[in-house]
Amino acid sequence: MAPTRDVQHWMYKNMVVSRRFEEAIAKIYFEGKTPAFNMANGPIPGEMHLSDGQEPVAVGVCAHLNKDDVVTATHRPHHQAIAKGVHLEKMAAEIFGKKTGLSGGRGGHMHIFDADVNFACSGIIAQGMGPAVGAALSRKMQNKPGVAVAFIGEGAVNQGAFHEAMNLAAVWKLPFICVIEDNAWGISVAKTASTAISNNAERAAAYGIPGKRIEGNDPFAIHEAAGEVIARARAGDGPSLLEIETFRLAGHFMGDAEGYRPKGEKDALFEMDPIPAMRARMIAEGTANESELAALESDAAARVEAAIKFARESADPAPEDALTSVFAA
Repeated sequence: MAPTRDVQHWMYKNMVVSRRFEEAIAKIYFEGKTPAFNMANGPIPGEMHLSDGQEPVAVGVCAHLNKDDVVTATHRPHHQAIAKGVHLEKMAAEIFGKKTGLSGGRGGHMHIFDADVNFACSGIIAQGMGPAVGAALSRKMQNKPGVAVAFIGEGAVNQGAFHEAMNLAAVWKLPFICVIEDNAWGISVAKTASTAISNNAERAAAYGIPGKRIEGNDPFAIHEAAGEVIARARAGDGPSLLEIETFRLAGHFMGDAEGYRPKGEKDALFEMDPIPAMRARMIAEGTANESELAALESDAAARVEAAIKFARESADPAPEDALTSVFAA
């Protein structure tokens, strides 16, 4: 069943916000880093991983969540953070390393944390599995509502943390969902060269839980499948595993030459860009018209512009702040 009209509009707008946000970040990232590239230079220091192309996964799942539900994400987190409702201005400021950032500029883009909407991410592969399972356990032990969702990449299923967390979630029948974003590449290693099976959802059988793979990077199909497993978790029926076929239109990181991709792969992916595809589908099916979509796109652009302005104009943290908010023996 397709999402309602209002949900479709929400999904589309958040996909556009994510794309426009990352386009802005990508442009700014190289300021001060040319002609000789130095990752530490410019207004946005460090690595940068973009999620262009993977937006359907975030909105399809997060459309079913509220701020009390927990989400953990990966080193490629912007689309999920935006769909979960992370404060956009503070997230931008965090990426810029500013005092007004979510963590005062300490975490950067791979360690976004917003307690107000229960969102966190990590640059460590599969690291979000344990905290998400722990959050699900806390809700069950306290008899509180809410589910926990861990987003991971397809390469993370080969980490021990994945198996350990999935096993405990199944043993304890926790309100937990693992969502695998299968973009076919673990950095520069193809899934076919690193993983023994083509469908990671089949791993669910090892834990006695439901598993499903959704093909085609289709936001409506993702929304339907996510709704089923999240409802199941809320009903107390335990965890589930979803693997979602998606793709990244950018490299693994900013500056990635992507020489590992087969010739023509990127061109083919851009032909399947999910944002214009969803736009055309909504118009064809009568759930939106040109003026409505133009208004959503304009609002998205304005939000991003305001967030980037806030980040640029925010103050840098004081040097002495480096030792605050740090646990010491």
